[in-house]
Amino acid sequence: MRLDKYLAETAQCTRSEAKTLLQKGRVTVNGAVCKKGDTQLKDSDTVAVDGQPLAYQQFVYLMLNKPEGVVSASTDKRDTTVVDLIGDAYPRRELFPAGRLDKTSTGFVLLTDDGGFAHDILAPKRHVSKTYTVTLDTPLTEEMRQGFAEGVTLADGTALSPAEVSALSEDGLVVRVVLKQGVYHQIKRMFGVYGAGVNGLHRDAIGGLELDKTLSPGQWRELTAAEVAEITTK
Repeated sequence: MRLDKYLAETAQCTRSEAKTLLQKGRVTVNGAVCKKGDTQLKDSDTVAVDGQPLAYQQFVYLMLNKPEGVVSASTDKRDTTVVDLIGDAYPRRELFPAGRLDKTSTGFVLLTDDGGFAHDILAPKRHVSKTYTVTLDTPLTEEMRQGFAEGVTLADGTALSPAEVSALSEDGLVVRVVLKQGVYHQIKRMFGVYGAGVNGLHRDAIGGLELDKTLSPGQWRELTAAEVAEITTK
């Protein structure tokens, strides 16, 4: 890989900004100042800017606590998107949400530029679970529990895979739902079969990875390699 391209991807800067770093002598390769952007790097080379070593990342994985009113898309002409919330932190990355949450829903959205990983965790055969806290307008009933466990058939005839639902509050209005399938407006439509409405929906976890409770709505952070692996463990 060319040095200027490596700088753009690892230091998250534009090619012109990388060129400026090189011209000012702020870049070293194996400890020696290098000003040539077309220098071809070897896997064993160590690149640093202002003495700080850079590490190449093939892909980026971000955990975002999506606030209400933000759409799960890369771009939108009218509304703020989950990618907009990342700002210009990754100018060289084409980030997108791996899965979606409705505009009115909140919680864990995974952003990445790894299309293969996103496909894997969304593929029905992989059975990667998503866990939600749901606020209902009607208390949870045994009929709902059994129906979810057996697999709900929606009003349009769509037969869904089995899911889990359990009460989180004494009055049964706040419940925990675990899905291993992704269908448009699935949770709202599932409860609608039983005449129950959804007043609030928050995603708590994807697979075995829970949303970081220190992240306020709109905040995000990078995932570690171990956390990325946790997503596919449940």
